Amino acid sequence: MAMKKRFEDATFDILNYIFMICIVFITLYPFYYVMVLSFNEGLDASRGGVFFWPRKFTLENYKVILSENKWLNSFFITVARTAVGTFSGVLFTSMVAFGLSQRRLLFRKFYIVFTIIAMYFYRGLIPYYILLKELRLINSFLVYIVPQMLNIFFALVMISFFREIPEELQESAAIDGANDAVIFFKIILPVSVPVLAAVSLFQAVWHWNEWQDAAFFVREARLRTMSYFMMEVINKSMVSKMARGGLSEQAALGAATTSTSQSVQMTSIIIAIAPIIMVYPFLQKYFIKGIMIGSIKG
Repeated sequence: MAMKKRFEDATFDILNYIFMICIVFITLYPFYYVMVLSFNEGLDASRGGVFFWPRKFTLENYKVILSENKWLNSFFITVARTAVGTFSGVLFTSMVAFGLSQRRLLFRKFYIVFTIIAMYFYRGLIPYYILLKELRLINSFLVYIVPQMLNIFFALVMISFFREIPEELQESAAIDGANDAVIFFKIILPVSVPVLAAVSLFQAVWHWNEWQDAAFFVREARLRTMSYFMMEVINKSMVSKMARGGLSEQAALGAATTSTSQSVQMTSIIIAIAPIIMVYPFLQKYFIKGIMIGSIKG
């Protein structure tokens, strides 16, 4: 009987491993395939037959993109937006969440209900544009930062986390003469690293990938983000952009020999997502914990 049970357990483990390997392959292969095409000569890849490794290895696709001034400028704009937007968003959202988590706040439940209701109503593009114009945020770097400083969903997540912090910590600090600012920065934030890291990762990924605000509210090319430029590359033919003078002469001549629209698109995808992929493993444990925060206790 014991041998039969061990055989059944071993069979289940083997089938489970096979199933999970298949899931991992299905999940990772599209990204791997894009990476393979980015390192393969475009003209060669257009003939087909490239699946698991580059048939004609080259870095020319990356040279085509990285030699483009728009890409370099948009990369720095995206990095600046992600850094400033994430820091300001997490800080401001956590401050709002801290205030709403205080039981002594008058009309606290009304504020929370009001913010929840606001989550489900779309503001409308035209009124939103008019508001940004009145605030003089149109065609400004601040249009990436100021409207995103408060995220209602993340505020609710933080409220749930702050409520789990023992009130005795705040009470003892208040007895010692600490005001709300001191309590928030020296007591609440240090013990809230998991939720802050999780929200920071969500915010950073959103800022890195967002392109619509750059498309609707920014006209100057020097303020455009990398995601917007990548959207242009994917939706339009990169070859036609070269012909119109979108790239430097040296890059255009090089790309005309081996690079194609598809290979440049694949390369742009890799360049856009590589930084987030490199950062994610270091914050994975906070990411998973952040998903669980507030899932049981509202």
